[in-house]
Amino acid sequence: MKSHPFLRRHSAALFVATALLTGSLASCTKDLDRTPFYDLNTESVYGDPANHIHVLAKLYAGFNMSGDPGSPDVFAGQGKDEGETSYLRAFWYLQQLTTDEAVVAWNSGPLQELNSDTWSSTNDLINNSYTRIFYEITLCNEFIRETSDDKLSTRGISGADADNARVYRAEARFLRALAYYHALDMYGSVPFVTEADAPSKNLPKQISRTDLFAYVESELKAIEPQLNAPRQALYGRADAGAAQMLLAKLYLNAEVYTGTDRYTDCLTYCNKLLNDGYKLAPEYRLLFLADNNITAASEIIFPITSDGLASQTYGGTTYIIHAQVGGNMTAKDFGINGGWVGNRTRQNLPLLFADVTGKTDQRAMFFTAKQRLQVDTLTQFSNGYTSTKWRNVTSTGQPGSDAAGNFADTDFPLFRLGDVYLMYAEAVQRGGQGGSPAQALTYVNALRDRAYGNSGAGHVTAADVASPDFLLAERGRELYWEAQRRTDLVRFGKFTSGTYLWPFKGGVKAGKELSPNFNLYPLPSTDIVANPTLKQNPGY
Repeated sequence: MKSHPFLRRHSAALFVATALLTGSLASCTKDLDRTPFYDLNTESVYGDPANHIHVLAKLYAGFNMSGDPGSPDVFAGQGKDEGETSYLRAFWYLQQLTTDEAVVAWNSGPLQELNSDTWSSTNDLINNSYTRIFYEITLCNEFIRETSDDKLSTRGISGADADNARVYRAEARFLRALAYYHALDMYGSVPFVTEADAPSKNLPKQISRTDLFAYVESELKAIEPQLNAPRQALYGRADAGAAQMLLAKLYLNAEVYTGTDRYTDCLTYCNKLLNDGYKLAPEYRLLFLADNNITAASEIIFPITSDGLASQTYGGTTYIIHAQVGGNMTAKDFGINGGWVGNRTRQNLPLLFADVTGKTDQRAMFFTAKQRLQVDTLTQFSNGYTSTKWRNVTSTGQPGSDAAGNFADTDFPLFRLGDVYLMYAEAVQRGGQGGSPAQALTYVNALRDRAYGNSGAGHVTAADVASPDFLLAERGRELYWEAQRRTDLVRFGKFTSGTYLWPFKGGVKAGKELSPNFNLYPLPSTDIVANPTLKQNPGY
C-alpha cells in the first residue's frame, strides 16, 4: 500500500481546508486579490496553530487534485470535465500535446487545437491552466498573509508553533513562486498580486515578464535559508533543494524570459544541488512506478504526490497512465481498470532511440503491437506508438492501493537529479562559468550508464555533449512525457522553427513553421474581457 504520511494524515482535513479557502472564480484576474469565501471565520482558523498544517496541505493538493470529488475548486457548475481542470493535467497538456513528443486521439476541439498548434485566446484548455495557476496563487497569498510574524504575534502564537508556522509560510512562498514560474514560462506578462496587496475589488495590475522573473528569483533566494535543509523535510514537501532547483531552471531559461543569459547562475545552483546528497535511482523505470516515493526517493527533489486512496483525482498521473492505454495494451499491466485510448507518441520521440525495444537503452518504453510509428491521423489511436513509461504498479509488480484500479499512487517527479545533470551539461555548453566540459560528460554518461544497464555501452564523447542538438535529444530521451518538452524546444529555438518539424505542427500533416508568437500562450480572452487593463500577448 502507498505510504504518503503527509497525504494520509491530512486528507480528511483537505475537505475542511477547501471550505475555508475556496470559492468559484468567475474570472481569475478579476478575483486574484480577493479574500476567498469562508464558511468559517478567518480568525478562528488561523488563530489555532493546529489548523495551519491542514491549510498548507490544501496548497500542496492544489497541484494535483481538482478539489473535493464532485466539487471542483474552479469552474464549478460550468459543465467542464473536472479532471481537465486540475493543475498537473492542464499543465501536462500545454507542455506535451503541443510538441514533438505526444498526440491525443480524443476528438475535442480545444485538444485538437493543441495537437495541431492552431490555438487562439479562446482555447478552453489554455484557460484551464491559466486559471488553475492563479487560483493556486490566490490560496498561497491568503496563507502567507495570515501567517506573518505580526499576525502570529497578534494571535498569541509563539514558541514552537510560531517556528512551525514560519517554515510552513516559506513552503507556501515556494508553491506560489512555482505557480508564478509556470505563468512566466507559458504566458509571460501576467496579472500580479502578492500578500502585500490588501484584498479588494480592484483589478490586478499586469507585471512585465522581466519583472516577474526578478520577483520569482528574489522570492526563492529569500526562502532558501528558511526552508528545511535539502532532503530533511518530509517527502513530498518543499525544502531548500526544491528552491535551488527552481532557481536553476529559472536561470537556464533566463535568456528566453529576459533577453539576458544567466548560465553561470544556473551552474551555481546546479552545483548546490549536486552537493545536497541526492543520488540517481538505481533503475530508470523506478522513477515512474507506484512506489517511486520509496525506490526513487533519493533522486526526486520535488514531487507532485499521488495516493490512490487519499488523493483521488482524474488529473495527475491517474490521467497520464489511463490516457496512454488502449489498442492491444492490457490495462492490468499498468495497475488500472481500463485505458482511456488517448495519448500516443509522435514519431519524433521513438526515433530519438536507435532501438525502440528498450533492450539497449532502457529508457525506450514503447508499445508497438498493432501501433504504427507514423502519425497520419491525429484522432486514430493506432497512429503512433504508445508510451509505457508511467505505471500504477510497484517495483515488484503489485498494483496500486486503489483496489478498483481507478486512481494512481504514482508520484510525478517534477524536479529530479537526472534533470540537474542535463542542466549542468547544457549550461556549460552555453558558456556558463563554474562547471567544466569534463564534468558535464561525466554526468551525461552517468545517466546513460543507468539507461544501458551500467554496461558502458551507452557512453558518448565530449564532442557529443558539446552539441546543442545532442543535448536536446538527450533531454528528450531522459525526460519525455515529464512536462518539460515545450519549454526545452522554446529554449533551443525549435518550437516555432521551420527547420524542426513534427506531424501536424501548424495544422499541416508534414508540419510547418509557426509564427514566433506561439512561443507564448495567449492570456485567455475571458480575462481580457474581465480585466480590460490587461495587454494581450503579441500576435493574438
